[in-house]
Amino acid sequence: MNPTIARRTLASSAAALVLLSTTAGLNTVVAQERADRGILEEITVTAQRREENLQEVPFSVSALRGDRFQTLVEAGEDIRALANRVPSLYAESSNGRLAPRFYMRGLGNTDFDLAASQSVSIIMDEVVQENVILKSFPLFDIERVEVLRGPQGSLFGRNTPAGIVKFDTRKPTSELNGYVNATIGSLGTANIEGAIGGSLTESNVLMGRFSFIDQNRDDWISNGFTGESDVMGGYDETAWRAQLLFEPSDNLSALLNVHGRNLNNGTASIFYANIIGPGDNNLNENFIRDVVYFDEGENNPQEADALGFSLKVDWDFGNDLVLTSITSHEELENSSYGDIDGGNLVSGPGFIPFPSQTRDGLDDLEQITQEFRLASNARDNVFWQTGFFYFKSDFTVNTEPFFVPPTEVRHKNDSWAVFGQVAWDLSDSTTLTAGIRYTDDEKEMTTGSTPNPQPLVEVGDDQVSWDLSLMHVLNDNVSVYARVASGFRAPSIQGRNIAFFDANPYSVATSETILSTEVGFKSEVSDRVRINGAVYYYTIDDQQFSAIGGNTNSNVLVNADKGVGIGTDVDAEFVLSDNFVMTIGASYNDTKIDDANLVTAVCAQCTVMDPLDGNGFAILDGNRFPQAPEYQFNITARYSTPVGDDDELYWYADYAHQGDANFFLYEAAEYHSGDIFEAGLRAGYIANNGQWEIAAFARNITDEENLKGGIDFNNNTGYVNEPRIFGLNFRMNFGE
Repeated sequence: MNPTIARRTLASSAAALVLLSTTAGLNTVVAQERADRGILEEITVTAQRREENLQEVPFSVSALRGDRFQTLVEAGEDIRALANRVPSLYAESSNGRLAPRFYMRGLGNTDFDLAASQSVSIIMDEVVQENVILKSFPLFDIERVEVLRGPQGSLFGRNTPAGIVKFDTRKPTSELNGYVNATIGSLGTANIEGAIGGSLTESNVLMGRFSFIDQNRDDWISNGFTGESDVMGGYDETAWRAQLLFEPSDNLSALLNVHGRNLNNGTASIFYANIIGPGDNNLNENFIRDVVYFDEGENNPQEADALGFSLKVDWDFGNDLVLTSITSHEELENSSYGDIDGGNLVSGPGFIPFPSQTRDGLDDLEQITQEFRLASNARDNVFWQTGFFYFKSDFTVNTEPFFVPPTEVRHKNDSWAVFGQVAWDLSDSTTLTAGIRYTDDEKEMTTGSTPNPQPLVEVGDDQVSWDLSLMHVLNDNVSVYARVASGFRAPSIQGRNIAFFDANPYSVATSETILSTEVGFKSEVSDRVRINGAVYYYTIDDQQFSAIGGNTNSNVLVNADKGVGIGTDVDAEFVLSDNFVMTIGASYNDTKIDDANLVTAVCAQCTVMDPLDGNGFAILDGNRFPQAPEYQFNITARYSTPVGDDDELYWYADYAHQGDANFFLYEAAEYHSGDIFEAGLRAGYIANNGQWEIAAFARNITDEENLKGGIDFNNNTGYVNEPRIFGLNFRMNFGE
């Protein structure tokens, strides 16, 4: 059977099983529990690879429960919905749903190449998702999202100098439980998500859980050049996860997680020609959200197939000594095709000097990881853990620029590390935590089928990362901490220019290293108010940047001598009454490139604000990092009205504001975001103590048209945020 058909059949069968089980009158109609009214919930996180109260973690962490995260993505949004919803976290993509780029405290990587590394790691069920396409796996049946700010190199490894976004899905339990969640909305949006799980044996030795999501949106963007109506903007995506938990005794457990996805009929990013300026970043009269004028790109199709598994085994040897093994394997293929100039030479819109279309994809990506971790509470006041980690990836990037035959560039990466951490309670009120990791990282690049073959390129490095923190409890309500941490991003190879016969067909960047200092506090000033905050300062040596586009139309890796970041982030939650809860998040991130000799090519038609050298290149010294909003602010509010003993009516609103961010290394009047915002609203009714819920919602309720990025080598092309989506959501929970 075709794998795609098999996955769809499996997802459909699961949905039918959930509905059948519910209508058969199972004795498990107990709803998901609501939190005790009027007080804060305790938040448990695993930011240090063990369960802890959020208030006891000695660095800056934000946590979102699965239900709050679900609100952000119910209209079909992908992982980028987290952007600006968590202090100091930003995300964007010039490749649609499949290739998100993340930034934390201003630090990230704007490189759109499919082999590019990032400074923010995505961890899914304790497995790193290194490649940019792996990072885009659809999010469903999520229990908790954790955002760890600052270097996390001791416990999580290289390529974490900015931080980590960590997802934990719901795991199997012995009790039969699950849910069905269905959404219909504007633009032909139709999503269904569900899960069912419970014990598979009477003795509860074997438990399972199956969850799935199917997301669909109709095409809603027309091609004015070809006269075709509604041929872009849609997608059809299915993903699933099957888990088996084996617990033969109190001392042994094994969790198998098998998962897959299929994206069909997707749409890569829509580039709109000459919609910016000139002379400012305002969208001009050329911008019509639902009409483009593509003469190439076959209406920007996008697709992906992925399959993977992980196996986590825990052995408890007694005396609080636990050995953990985590084995994973991921496979992936994808393709994206697009009209890059965003228009045509005949009618534009605006002036387009030459046509540009490109098809990119990953062939046969394979990622393997293995981790062993030994942990113990050696004494009542000492906890330690140590381990070994191995990472291997192998994939081919296929680039087809169409004016020459396609080029295949193969990338391999082998890395291993040993690590350890100790947390020592110096007293009842003071804890010292220290961690260290040694990492060895090797990469190579070779060319396959190409009219422009290149020799083997190899890079490698070994680094020691460490962190040291001190946390002190001032009283029952307030703790303070200080942390110093180092981290690094391994050497990178950029081979995209091989396909375009650039004078510099490939480029190499050496490792960037970061030293970050953070001082913060964690407080629950009452059982109704929680406020956590931090102030940080970091320096980066040999910071890796991608000099993208410009009138040279190239993609080149460069190392800046130094980068500097300073700022603050604050998380707060207020239970204003038994029925009214608010959260507020805010951050300020001031970043600066410190390199008097760093220059880059500039745009073809825009207004450059930087001084230029004798070759017409922009001098970058003092510029902010690209795609680094200077400030971010978000707020949510939920008000409910009880109806009888078991029902409630509620209203939920969220708002996110982003300060100005440059799109490229140079500064231009056109290529920056400005101050932008998005807001959402939800009103619903919960019945039978949470068993049933129906709600109406609107995302981007004011239909803001926010500029998110640009293409600068040809004309003033840009891409924007998602339009307003409104709809209805129905959810049914069952079981315990």
